Amino acid sequence: MFDSLGKKLQDIFEGLRGRGKLTENDVKTALREVRVALLEADVNFVVAKDFVAKVQEKAIGEEVLSSLTPGQQVVKIVYDELVQTLGGEAQQPLLKQDGNVWFMVGLQGAGKTTTTGKLAAMYKSKGRRPLLIAADTQRPAAREQLRILGQQVGVPVLEVGDNELPGLTKSKLEEYLRTNYHDLVIVDTAGRLQIDESLMDALADLKGHLAPSETFLVVDAMTGQEALNVSKAFDERIGVSGLIMTKLDGDARGGAALSARSVTGKPILFAGVSEKIAGLEPFYPDRIAQRILGMGDVLTLIERAQQADIKAFAPKKPGDFDFEDLLEQLKSIQRMGSIGDIVKMIPGLSRALPDDVNVDEKQFKRIEAMISSMTLRERRNPKVIDGQRRRRIATGSGVTVQELNRLVKMHEQMKDMMRMMKGAKGRGLANLFGGKMPRL
Repeated sequence: MFDSLGKKLQDIFEGLRGRGKLTENDVKTALREVRVALLEADVNFVVAKDFVAKVQEKAIGEEVLSSLTPGQQVVKIVYDELVQTLGGEAQQPLLKQDGNVWFMVGLQGAGKTTTTGKLAAMYKSKGRRPLLIAADTQRPAAREQLRILGQQVGVPVLEVGDNELPGLTKSKLEEYLRTNYHDLVIVDTAGRLQIDESLMDALADLKGHLAPSETFLVVDAMTGQEALNVSKAFDERIGVSGLIMTKLDGDARGGAALSARSVTGKPILFAGVSEKIAGLEPFYPDRIAQRILGMGDVLTLIERAQQADIKAFAPKKPGDFDFEDLLEQLKSIQRMGSIGDIVKMIPGLSRALPDDVNVDEKQFKRIEAMISSMTLRERRNPKVIDGQRRRRIATGSGVTVQELNRLVKMHEQMKDMMRMMKGAKGRGLANLFGGKMPRL
């Protein structure tokens, strides 16, 4: 997701960076293009309009236009506004020591049942003791699906019977918890249509009896702006504390995710990034903004590497990072999930690959072929790769010199990132970049 929008924004800002000085007209022209790009990505019209207006107000000031790096300053402003539009500070559900009940609601096909299983897996790994309640009595095999997910995760499932009244469901839960300790109960409900009043009434009745501490609306990001109208309808009728966006790894334009916080007033708490049981992540507005602007997402990459027990970003020598290190890392990250998703987290890599090529295993094979065509000296000391050597390497690996040049540039960007990460010592993003945005 955001691939098309990200590329357009990156191209727009690349043009700004190429100029030593910017005029007010330059900024306004670029922001008009930004507004078009946002609308084409299905961002809500009012959200896109307000976003551009805020950026323009800050970007045409004398302090920005007269600075030594005005283009970079504009990108910094856009980044900050993207973060705010996506929700500002990342938020997560507040968990009490005991008595946590989470209610999962949403439209049919949004991915509630799968997300329920993913949440159980996530919080079990954090030391919680989840219990799942299969309360979707409308969709055939929904309870069986949740039962299978529960078995995969190693979490028990309490099933609601057909035509079972909410009061009985509450009694069954209380009786079960008296002899089985669980500090987190996640309730999977039947998919609703916001216009189906009888089903919405039944859902509200069940919520009234179970009195959940959190109510999560599961939203399919592929449905575009209609998803936000659904969110408002559910909030008005049922009450929603936060959103979970599913299918963020899909090819939708991404406007729903960008508009969700502004339109609904509800924070996005989690994002579904793959169909795998581990394919659910906390939603970080700053990291999403980084990906959109082509800055990568090093923090999430490190977390995934740690989860996969991979020693990511560990060159042979402190402060060094050669092509052998790069090749080792590229092989490692293939074990960390969707390659297309991982690529977006590595600064410069997505732009190093051809624009018309989908990122998959074959693209990593091409990069591996280029590095394998280098001599040992070239791999360990990339500075010796001059024009003649580049032509030889490109011919030997079956690629163009332009592709090799992109690989060399990507390597340089990653090496710079290693150096910055070493100095940051785990501090936040603002300190990591010294208050400045990295050059793309």
